[in-house]
Amino acid sequence: MSWPEAITLEGRFVILEPLSVAHQAALVEAAGDGALHRLWYTTVPSPERVGSEIERRQKLQAAGSMLPFAVIERASGIAVGMTTFMNIDAAHRRMEIGSTWYRKAVQRTGINTECKLLLLTHAFEKLDCIVVEFRTHFMNQPSRRAIERLGAKLDGVLRSNQIMPNGTIRDTCVYSIIASEWPAVKANLAWQTERSH
Repeated sequence: MSWPEAITLEGRFVILEPLSVAHQAALVEAAGDGALHRLWYTTVPSPERVGSEIERRQKLQAAGSMLPFAVIERASGIAVGMTTFMNIDAAHRRMEIGSTWYRKAVQRTGINTECKLLLLTHAFEKLDCIVVEFRTHFMNQPSRRAIERLGAKLDGVLRSNQIMPNGTIRDTCVYSIIASEWPAVKANLAWQTERSH
């Protein structure tokens, strides 16, 4: 049995479905909204690479290291981005939430907050995780602020941690939420979700 198993998570404003090729057309359109793939400090697929990105994530799922989701906006029924449980370590009940991106039109709408509430609730309350990590580029200030708004704490900075597609070296900020912090984080996320809609 794989851990975690594929599942659909439903909120009031968003649905997280197991990522499949059925989502490709909507995600190609989403990836083209705002030219997010041109941001040098992140790795959003260009519209023409969405298909290969779906395939890459599904291969990681088959290997047991990732559980990828399509982010569906409930109001429209359309896929507006991707997110994952990744770097899954079943033996130590820990994982990372990452490889997340959303089309520009739904950024700052509360979709990300509810996605994180759904993913973290599943991780801590159903999978009994002891810690959930978030990682981002040191230079990605919008991502860092969003992670900090969730209630995650900075564990540290892994210097010269990755080579980016453009050849630059990434310093990676590692954040986490531990199980004992989850009740307060959950209350905050639920409050933010209500406030943003």
